[in-house]
Amino acid sequence: MKITKKKIIEFTKKNLKWIVLFICVIGFIAIAQNVFDKEIMNADIIGYKLVSTYLISDFTIPIAKFITNLGGATFVVVVALILLVAIHNKKIGISICSNLVIVTGINLLLKNILQRPRPTEYRLIDESGYSFPSGHSMISMAFYGFIIYLIYKYVKNKYLKWLLITMLSILIVAIGVSRIYLGVHYTSDVLAGFLISISYLVIYVGIINKFILKGNNYEIEK
Repeated sequence: MKITKKKIIEFTKKNLKWIVLFICVIGFIAIAQNVFDKEIMNADIIGYKLVSTYLISDFTIPIAKFITNLGGATFVVVVALILLVAIHNKKIGISICSNLVIVTGINLLLKNILQRPRPTEYRLIDESGYSFPSGHSMISMAFYGFIIYLIYKYVKNKYLKWLLITMLSILIVAIGVSRIYLGVHYTSDVLAGFLISISYLVIYVGIINKFILKGNNYEIEK
């Protein structure tokens, strides 16, 4: 059977989420393997040099600390609880909270399996625990990423929808960069956190849609 460009495009569109999942899992495994083989990779050194050369200053340090707190446990738990109370459809609120609990558990499991020490040479804040994958990066991608999905699905005002999606997307990236900036994570920790959370979200969203939000036409904002 002849494979045409049209068929490839149709196949890609139909299976996009699984393709994304596969690529992210492979990327995470590749980084994890490098962590096992070599504690500090060239990408880690280059990543920190780029951040430290172009971003670190007395003015930006407090900004980085503020941004990193937006991906911290206290803040995301408070946001999740506020959304649980504020959103009328409790299935959506519960799915947000359960997402946070599950991804936190996965992160702790991976950290304790891989047990990579944190960087110490450039640290600007105190942080305990293992380094790989970055908890802030992983949790922010899963938590804010799921909220982005809910906004895309339920918010009908297209201007508000894309404004919120853009702001949250920038926030996710900024939280990851802040962890490198503050010297508590290697670049590979952050990338791995993002990759595994994207993979997880593909599965989580599929399960939530099938068993919890199926046929749910609730609008967050008209």
